[in-house]
Order: sequence, then C-alpha cells, then structure tokens
Amino acid sequence: MDNSTHFSTIILAGYIDIGNFKYLCFIVLILLFVAIIVSNQLIIGIICKEKSLHEPMYVFLCSLSVNELYGSIALFPSLLSNMLLSKIPEVSLTLCHIQIFALYTYASVEFCNLAVMSYDRYVAICYPLEYHRIMSPAMTVTLIALGWSVSVIKFSINFSLSVRLQLCGNVMDKVWCDNYMLVKLACADTRANNISGIIGTILTIVPPLSLILFSYAKILSVCLKSTREMTQKALSTCTSHLISLLNFSVGCLFEVIQSRFDNVPMPPVLRVILSLYFPICTPLINPIMYGMRLSKIKRALKKLHHGHLSRQSSSLDHWGSQMELAEEFEMGPSLSQFSPAGPLSIQKHALP
Repeated sequence: MDNSTHFSTIILAGYIDIGNFKYLCFIVLILLFVAIIVSNQLIIGIICKEKSLHEPMYVFLCSLSVNELYGSIALFPSLLSNMLLSKIPEVSLTLCHIQIFALYTYASVEFCNLAVMSYDRYVAICYPLEYHRIMSPAMTVTLIALGWSVSVIKFSINFSLSVRLQLCGNVMDKVWCDNYMLVKLACADTRANNISGIIGTILTIVPPLSLILFSYAKILSVCLKSTREMTQKALSTCTSHLISLLNFSVGCLFEVIQSRFDNVPMPPVLRVILSLYFPICTPLINPIMYGMRLSKIKRALKKLHHGHLSRQSSSLDHWGSQMELAEEFEMGPSLSQFSPAGPLSIQKHALP
C-alpha cells in the first residue's frame, strides 16, 4: 500500500502511569532479576563442577537454566529502563526485532528442553538397565543441540518475513516487543507471515507435546503395573518436571489470551501481569524448585556451603596463628629475662 511509513521506532503503550508506585515495582523487578540470575548461575555452576551431576538429567537441567538466563536478559534490561521514563517508552525498531527473536526462540527452546527431559524420565523409568546406553553422552549432546538449532532455524524463517514488513503504525500495546502485534502494524499483505506463523506454531507445539504425552503415557503404564513403592518413587522423579511443564504452559496460555484476544475485557494492570508471567515466573521458579526437590542438587549445595565455611574457618585459624606469632615476637624481649642464658641467647637464636 502507498500509505506506508518507514518507522524507525516502536512505542510500547502497555506501560501504565502508576505514579511513584513505579519505583517500588522497579525495586521488586530488580530483586527478581537478581534472583533469576543468581539461582540459574548457581545451578549451572554446581552441575558443571560436581562430577556426580554429569548425568543426562542434570545436563538437560543445565541447558534449561542457560535458556532461562537467555530469556531473562532479553527482557529485564529494557523493561527496567523503560519503567523509569516519565513518558511512554519508545524503542528502536532494531532493538525491538532483537527482543522478538530472543523471546520467541527462548520459548521454543524451553518447550524443547522440557520435552527432552520428559523423554529422559521415560527411559530412566521404563528402561533402567539400558538407561546409560540409550542416553549416552553423544545422545545427550545431540538432543540439546537439536532443540536449540531447530528453534533458532524455525523462527528465523518467520522472523525474516517480519523484518521486511513496512509499517503503517508504530504503537504496540505491550511492555515488550511481540511479533504478532508487529505483523498487525504492517501495511502490506501479511498472508505469508500468517501462514508461516501457523506452521511455526504447529512445529513448536506438536512435536514436543507429542513426545511429552508419549513419555508420560508409557511412564503411567509402567506405574500401573508396578508396586506402590516403585510407583511413588517413579512419580517423585517426575514431579519437578511436571510442575515446570505446568508453569510454562500456564504462562504461554496467559500470553495467548491477553495478546490474541484483544476484545476480552481486562484491566490494564492485569493485562501487564499476564504478559510478564510467561518470561518472569518460569525462569524464577524452575531453579528454586529443582534445587529444593532434587537430592543430588541439595547435597551439592550443602557441600558447596560447608566448603565455603571451612575455607573461612581455615583462613580465620591462619589469621589467628599469625596474630599469636606476632604477639610472641613483640613479647620476646620482655620474656627473655626469664631465660637461664639471658637475653644474649635469644639474640643469637634470632640471628640468621
């Protein structure tokens, strides 16, 4: 269409004026961001350091935490900087494109990681004697690389169509850049984008969901044939994964409801909260939950904590011994009068 305009910025109109209350929200978001960074880095560091955690289950968890950091870094810096502005934030189109690519690939990789983790639990429960043969290091690396590469390549095709669009407007009713709303701002025919988006959505949801349903159907079948004790043990290993999967699914559902169904009556504050649940709660809850529920992770955390305390204790003991030597050195001349040989013998022993 001829009325297209070359916009170089996007106005994020999802931010609402809450007065001085925004400073409290800013502090809360900073604390959440720090908690996400620290908790996920701690999970990654412990898994990389502890040889007992070099198993497929924990390697997949490490990949999950890396993705949580990736998604959080794509969201929080711009979110925090835009909150303190006295006017409606306006971001460059390039930065908006970068954020779209990062958040959409984050969501796809997250779903792939959860699908692979469900398959890992299926092999561990249904084929325990062949687990290490099936989930070999090569297979583990292949599954992780496949999830990341397919997610990036798949969205890159859809993203390349969105980047070329000429926009008739630049106002987006969100607090972060969204590809669906960016396409809605286009002047040109977007049928190719819509078809590509539908295919991309199907490829993002159907294969991982099929693997998850297959894995848990097999796990449930084995549990029904096993003893009560074995069933409880099997289900306890899947609890953390099921909570992560449910939390991520709820977040995605919230995002679809508030962005795709514009006609649904909803207070602006609730719309913002639903929009932020998906990229904030998942990276925050996962490392805390896995750190609390998995026994090997808890033991590694305790070992790290005790090791830190022992290093502090040894450094304090060393400092104390140094202080005692210093005191003896200062008191040496005054104590020399009690030596049978007198001060001269102490002076001789002190000489090199």
